Amino acid sequence: MTKRLFSAILTVTLSTLLVGMIILIAILMPYFEQQLATELTTELGYLSRGVSQYGEDFLSTIDPGSSRITLIDADGTVLYDSSLDASTLENHADREEVKQALATGSGESVRYSTTLQEKTLYRALLLPSGDVLRIACTHYSSMGIFLLLIQPILLILTFGAVLSAVISYKVSHRLTRPLNEIDLEHPQVPEDYEELTPLLRRLNHQNRQIKAQLMELGEQQERFASITENMKEGFLVLDRTGTVLSHNTSAGQLLHAEAPLMGRDMTHSPIEELNSAIRDALEGQHTETLIPLFGRMCQLFANPVYQQDQLTGTVIVLLDVTEKQERETLRREFSANVSHELKTPLTSISGIAEIMKSGLIDPNDVPHFAGKIYDESQRLIHLVGDIIKLSQLDENSIPYTAAPVDLLELAQNTRIQLENPAAKQQVTLQVEGEPVVIEGVLPVLDEMLFNLCDNAIKYNKPGGHVWVSVKHTPDGPAIAVKDDGIGIPAEDHERVFERFYRVDKSHSKAIGGTGLGLSIVKHSAAYHNARIELESAPGKGTCIRLIFPPGREIHSQT
Repeated sequence: MTKRLFSAILTVTLSTLLVGMIILIAILMPYFEQQLATELTTELGYLSRGVSQYGEDFLSTIDPGSSRITLIDADGTVLYDSSLDASTLENHADREEVKQALATGSGESVRYSTTLQEKTLYRALLLPSGDVLRIACTHYSSMGIFLLLIQPILLILTFGAVLSAVISYKVSHRLTRPLNEIDLEHPQVPEDYEELTPLLRRLNHQNRQIKAQLMELGEQQERFASITENMKEGFLVLDRTGTVLSHNTSAGQLLHAEAPLMGRDMTHSPIEELNSAIRDALEGQHTETLIPLFGRMCQLFANPVYQQDQLTGTVIVLLDVTEKQERETLRREFSANVSHELKTPLTSISGIAEIMKSGLIDPNDVPHFAGKIYDESQRLIHLVGDIIKLSQLDENSIPYTAAPVDLLELAQNTRIQLENPAAKQQVTLQVEGEPVVIEGVLPVLDEMLFNLCDNAIKYNKPGGHVWVSVKHTPDGPAIAVKDDGIGIPAEDHERVFERFYRVDKSHSKAIGGTGLGLSIVKHSAAYHNARIELESAPGKGTCIRLIFPPGREIHSQT
């Protein structure tokens, strides 16, 4: 603003100075011409009286100065000229001022030379002798005077420009200083500028509006950030070129971003599936696909964003569905295993029943085949029972209530139940420890401990031992089942708790069982918030330890 004000003041000042000089010249020129004409008329009167008294010789005795004096005969012949030889001059009878003088007694005219930029004034007077006395004087025209005075005019203009610049600089700074010192956050009316009151009031009003809008925008951004930051899903907003405008923490974690994602061009990501989805979205296509990301499986949603029918960017959502995919895989495997496990006893029962129906069995062998049918049906019943228990544990729909349970007493009852199977396997089952009471569901705890001890007996060797210990530990109440049986290879430690998983399938088939025992143990422990620890090695036996949370009741939890 200071520069514009300075330029305006300087321009106005210089323009005024120049126009003033032109006007001055325009006013003075007619005045000078009038004065010159008056002087010529007066001088011509003096000369006419001299010539009348003394004759033509009188003209030779005077100094004409800057004027030109000419004596002309009545027929136009030049008798005398103060500037040129009269004999060389042409006849002047056709000159305007001469014709007027011969006709009226006096005459005048003005002639202008465009070449010399000069104007010549002529005055003529008829003498008593019949001759015409003429006097002329040359002076510059307005343009001639201007060109003649161009140098002093330029000097005056230069001086005026410098002076105007100094004055304009000081005036512009003086005028703008109060404006520059106005606090736009809290504008106050300067004493010298009461005219600014409406403007500053408007500024105050706009400041309040802007602050309110900024506060609202900030709150909206905080709410948006709070929502996106608490999302497990990865969230990215890209502009029309694929550059990241916004993202949440989960997006960086899922993409394993080592550098900040903000401002990164995602169309050049090393993940080709992601690049393809982003390119399709930037072309206006909705994309939904599964992509692998660093060992995880993610569901990707890419949606184009439009504003007034113009594509302005895209929104990317990454949903980690690894667990869902794993559960789906387990579900399919479980369905296949259940079908197989159910089909085996049913096929056996159906085959035996068909033979008995045909009458091909000796009556003495009927009890044997009936026993086979019974064994297979019991196996089928146990399998269905275990599946139901797992389903109840999965859905947290156990039809029992929690109550105080003494783990030591539970272990002793389990030992009594398994005395005969242990004796058949020539395995010694021992219980040791101290009374430990926890809040739990007795049937679930009983099934869990029974399965652990049953497995320790089945997968043991003749003369082997099984130890059940109950005690308090720094981590909480604990119960451990240890054996010196065949053991479990390290690569199978993570999978032994899966449904229908068997380490040694040939041995497992020989000893029977549903393959769901340790899976029930895992889900029962999770139901009681207990932690499972497994220590095992081939030929050295196995130890499975259950540690319950210390110092508080156990709440049902899947």
